[in-house]
Amino acid sequence: MSRWTAQQLEREGERHASSYVSTLMTEPEPDAVERLAALGDRDPDHARWELRYLRRAVGLLIAGRDALDDRTASLVGQALAKAVDHDPSAAPAMRSVSASHFNARLRTYRDLIGQRGAARTPVDRLGQALIDFAGGRIGHEPAVWAGDWVAAELDRCNEALRREFGTVDLPDDVAPSAIGTQRR
Repeated sequence: MSRWTAQQLEREGERHASSYVSTLMTEPEPDAVERLAALGDRDPDHARWELRYLRRAVGLLIAGRDALDDRTASLVGQALAKAVDHDPSAAPAMRSVSASHFNARLRTYRDLIGQRGAARTPVDRLGQALIDFAGGRIGHEPAVWAGDWVAAELDRCNEALRREFGTVDLPDDVAPSAIGTQRR
């Protein structure tokens, strides 16, 4: 592959990552903010930030877990860092605090997704962590709502990832390691 072709492919990957990250940077739905605020510390601004953090973290984690190319997570991480640096929802003086909060949640969410053999599903664990970060308490009904919201976010991020980076089309009689990927 020529150097020019490699640069073109890199730029294409960066464009796809930027588009994917624009999905992650969308504002949470007002009804979700209200619901989480009611389940948490009653602060809608805090709830909005927790929903933003979860959406961005889940999107980054999915890019690393479900992408067709190993470079995708790196491209998404770079695009997300750039978007967060210019996030209009965060005051410039508070962006480092926001980044610190995001990184703490990212570590927690990564650990929860990776847990094996637990009694609850990763979606349930993520939902409970979301409520905990929002200042809430454990409870069946809140955990159900939060788990449903997290599941919808996972689906949304996976759909956006496939839209931007493609899907694999595997014939039944060929092993995945023996075939290339195909963009749709």
